[in-house]
Amino acid sequence: MNLRPLVPIVLSLLLLTGCSAPAAETGTVASGSQPDAATAEPTKEVVVVPLDLAGEWKQTNSNSAEAYQTTTITGEQITIDWVNEAEATKAVYWIGSYVAPTVDAESYSWDSQGDVAQMESALLASGDAVKTFTYQDGVLTYELTAMGVTMTVEMSRP
Repeated sequence: MNLRPLVPIVLSLLLLTGCSAPAAETGTVASGSQPDAATAEPTKEVVVVPLDLAGEWKQTNSNSAEAYQTTTITGEQITIDWVNEAEATKAVYWIGSYVAPTVDAESYSWDSQGDVAQMESALLASGDAVKTFTYQDGVLTYELTAMGVTMTVEMSRP
């Protein structure tokens, strides 16, 4: 039997089966809708680190290189001391609350509640019950009144 006449028919059938349209998939995503979670790219979570003011600070606008104030911020407390290098002394000026920022910011301000019990026996301590602290552009500032004179103290990290 001669199969030559059947070859073109078989080839035609093979070509036709390759050209047929694929069956519609069930559960496909309609145009304009969101892909399901299995096919979507994972979103990248952005972690925001709050502004961190904790640590040591030193007064930058003192009239003397040997007499100035220093600040220590830890946990929920801010402590400010008078420092006199010439006499190797240190005295408390402020002990109060510190409320840390919860967001990353270029400026920040908080009202510190003074720890009156700790400051009442300190001769050079502030008589204020509340003191406002402001941070901006790397500088920590607050108002200081001593012997009837008020000034803005500026501090930066050493």
